[in-house]
Amino acid sequence: MPRILIVDDDLELGEMLVRYLEAEGFSARICETVSQGEEAALGGGYDLLILDLNFPRGNGLEALASIRSTSQLPVIILTGRCEQVDRIVGLEMGADDYVLKPFDPRELLARVRSVLRRVTTAEASPKRKPEIAVLGDVEVDRAGRRVTRAGEAIRLTQTEYALLDLLVSAKGDVVERDELSLEALGRETTPFDRSLDVHMSNLRKKLGFLDGHQEPLIGSVRGVGYYIRYKLGDNGDSPPNAARESDS
Repeated sequence: MPRILIVDDDLELGEMLVRYLEAEGFSARICETVSQGEEAALGGGYDLLILDLNFPRGNGLEALASIRSTSQLPVIILTGRCEQVDRIVGLEMGADDYVLKPFDPRELLARVRSVLRRVTTAEASPKRKPEIAVLGDVEVDRAGRRVTRAGEAIRLTQTEYALLDLLVSAKGDVVERDELSLEALGRETTPFDRSLDVHMSNLRKKLGFLDGHQEPLIGSVRGVGYYIRYKLGDNGDSPPNAARESDS
């Protein structure tokens, strides 16, 4: 039974979510303060955190940063509809997804299931045939879900790794935005949803530039999608020959 931790000072909303999630087969607990929630999240024992960002005392973004510094616990943040900056910053700091308040519990449930599905896929991945993707001085161990640069580990969130794995699978071909969103975020892209762009921006910053080149390791085709760049000889593949637009 998946265990969900809810951190929100709105006790009425939190208790409603606990009842709703438990009726859907989850185990759920609510913490009313940031400090209690952060302590519970870092203490382990939970499969996913639902974190409100706004509290009269304490800061949800600071709690998220603290949790992300030592834990890969999946996080869905709750923000108000007018708090675009907060939700973008939350995604940049490692949240896996967000839901806008007020929300339909069914929407939150769908996001919870989508994030947990990605985690389940990650846990099952070592069973597949080992494969190491070499991207300049970056190596992606797809069986162990480990990414290194020059032997140093690069920490990725579940969502960031899911995006990288899709790009590596394409072997230099462009993966369209709709496919990336459906596979990695569990939903179709919408005109005003910047989640995919923020996650991809985080991933591109962490991976940096292709070894010995001035281009980012992850290239983009404006309005279409993203692709992985290879050095000649990496993985026995040549760099993709298709013409690319300038990175945005």
